[in-house]
Amino acid sequence: MGRPLHQMSGEGRALRVLVAVAVMGGLVLPILAGFAQTLRAAFGILPAIGAVEWSLAPWYQLMALPGFGTSLRLSLVTGVGATVLALLLATGFFALMHGRMGHGAIGRGAMPFLAAPHAALAIGLAFLLAPSGWIARLLSPALTGWDRPPDWATVNDGWGLALIVGLLIKEVPFLLLVIGSALGQLPLRQHMAAGRALGYGRGAVWVKVIMPQVYPLIRLPIFIVLAFSLSVVDMAIILGPSNPPTLAVAITRWFYATDTALILPASAAALMQAAVVAAAVAAWIAAERVAKRLGLWWLRRGGRGRRAAPGLWLAGSVVGILMVLGVLALAGLVLWSFAWRWSFPQALPQSWSIKGWLTPESGWGRALRATLIIGSSVTAASLLLAIAWLEGEDRARRGRAGWAQALIYLPLLVPQIGFLYGLNVLFLKIGVSGGMLAVVWAQMLFVFPYVMIALSDPWRALDRQHLRAAAALGAGPWRRLMVVKLPMLVRPVLAAAAIGFAVSVAQYLPTLFMGAGRVATLTTEAVTLAGGSDRRVVGVYAVLQAGLPFLAYGVALLVPAVVYRNRRGLLGGAA
Repeated sequence: MGRPLHQMSGEGRALRVLVAVAVMGGLVLPILAGFAQTLRAAFGILPAIGAVEWSLAPWYQLMALPGFGTSLRLSLVTGVGATVLALLLATGFFALMHGRMGHGAIGRGAMPFLAAPHAALAIGLAFLLAPSGWIARLLSPALTGWDRPPDWATVNDGWGLALIVGLLIKEVPFLLLVIGSALGQLPLRQHMAAGRALGYGRGAVWVKVIMPQVYPLIRLPIFIVLAFSLSVVDMAIILGPSNPPTLAVAITRWFYATDTALILPASAAALMQAAVVAAAVAAWIAAERVAKRLGLWWLRRGGRGRRAAPGLWLAGSVVGILMVLGVLALAGLVLWSFAWRWSFPQALPQSWSIKGWLTPESGWGRALRATLIIGSSVTAASLLLAIAWLEGEDRARRGRAGWAQALIYLPLLVPQIGFLYGLNVLFLKIGVSGGMLAVVWAQMLFVFPYVMIALSDPWRALDRQHLRAAAALGAGPWRRLMVVKLPMLVRPVLAAAAIGFAVSVAQYLPTLFMGAGRVATLTTEAVTLAGGSDRRVVGVYAVLQAGLPFLAYGVALLVPAVVYRNRRGLLGGAA
């Protein structure tokens, strides 16, 4: 016989408490402790360099650093600009493609760009947009007359336009995915039919009827996009302005400068980076209220919005161009990794070589091993913690509390640079900095939330009749988990693992800070080499970095199809 309900509820509460303690102690407290250490250094307390008195001097030093104001401006322009453009483009694309393409097809089309790590995509885009890049080669000399690269700043430009393009290629697919998921919760056809019957144009129906219902469902992902865009480091190093750079890149440089006195103003800047993100989110919320008032005024005017079609086609065209750029960027990585001689303005390499792939001992083999070990460890630990969390909710027969939801999203909303240096100081004190354990621990702060988000909805959507049937046959809670629940959830579990692994592969700052330069992964090496002159070597690292997430997603799709090829109904139970 199954266990009494009160006993299962008690086990569930105990499991929930255990998981909550693990999340608080292993994930939340390190973030808070990291901020505390950064706060101390920002106000003059860092005994390791002889600073032992509270002071505002680090803030005065920060304000006096060359280029600080420009770095702050660049961060705001690129971060806020990319977020606003990504939201407008994703919304316009969905409005245009409604009825022409299904939400599932749009989501599948976005997946390759979500899987590609930021650094790999940025490197490929730099290869593509540079004055000697693939676009200039494809157009020359027939359409441009160039027989040598033009003297144009198409990458690392002073306004950060290349960085904005790179951010859009990553963020528009993400917003397309979350908007598509939100639309699945609405009676979309009825809304569109009613609006069109009243004479409203497609764009007006979307803006006046559909988006006001969709926006609350995608609000938190938008804040995540905003926080990331304002504090991104790896893409900004590769595509953004270099002198001065964006604020997050400048902070990273100051932390790693040979002059240790810069650590104090760098800590102050790290706190300012967190404040910038918080202020941007607050300003966005204030803008929502203004937009609501303007929207009500616009609704009362009663315009039919028939002239919105050109704007929708423009948004759709821009999204199409971004996707083409993304595909070409990834293809360019592959070409450069096999190119031997590729002189300007040739559209394709004149000679090919696999020499770069035949010398793993030169560096990429070691980086690949470290990436696989760290990624596998982080993913396994995050997946076990997520399953324990969700199973505890089931056994306690209680949903997720608001505070628990906040714990999950906290690492995604807080800029990494704001607490990673302080966390590294803490790790040094307890003796774990500079090794694999520190990197795995730091990466879990960011991998676990994505795994948890990816697994939560499929877990809750599982048909509980199967579990009740197993309980009626005498299966206990652990047996039901191992024999019934997990086999039925094998597809979403593997998908969550693939997402976690992809996020781990893409981590730059946690590996850089916690590894203390002694843990080299594909991402840290690719970003370091991106500024070099040998594109063939960079291409090898970037192809490996981009290929690992695609391999993980392929395994997540292939394994369930092969293992359960004769039991498709079992997989369908998790849909």
